[in-house]
Amino acid sequence: MELKEAQNFIDTHHRHHQAAHRDKFRIAAMEDGEIVGVVQVGRPVSCVLDDGNTLEVLRLCSDGTKNVCSFLYSRAARVAKEMGYARIITYILETESGASLKASGWRCEAVNVGGANWNVPSRPREVVATQLSLFPEKQKYPINEKKQRWSKQLN
Repeated sequence: MELKEAQNFIDTHHRHHQAAHRDKFRIAAMEDGEIVGVVQVGRPVSCVLDDGNTLEVLRLCSDGTKNVCSFLYSRAARVAKEMGYARIITYILETESGASLKASGWRCEAVNVGGANWNVPSRPREVVATQLSLFPEKQKYPINEKKQRWSKQLN
């Protein structure tokens, strides 16, 4: 699937993010010739986790078709393993259950991570929607909501 096609699907269907601007690979789930889900996988956003052996599911969404998210998490892990990576990670909001990840053999390795505001006393800065998005009218990111980090060992 082409990057632009994946981005268009994600921009339309993702609940709280717009599509990632670049990735290593992307996979579409199809049903009756129609795209029902998309996953974008790339290098980890965190420089601490970007060790050359880890990939991150940057975006995953579906149109609501049953079992699509589990299918895409499984396929993303399989492709990452075939590419020689040892681990794959993703983040979900703390308000999300992780059922698709559990069904795909992933495990929750950290809770209450991320979601911090960039404006801190040691480095004050003004963060506005236009800095968070090239398209502020589509800005849906839940600022300051904590996340869970999930992972799957691939070797």
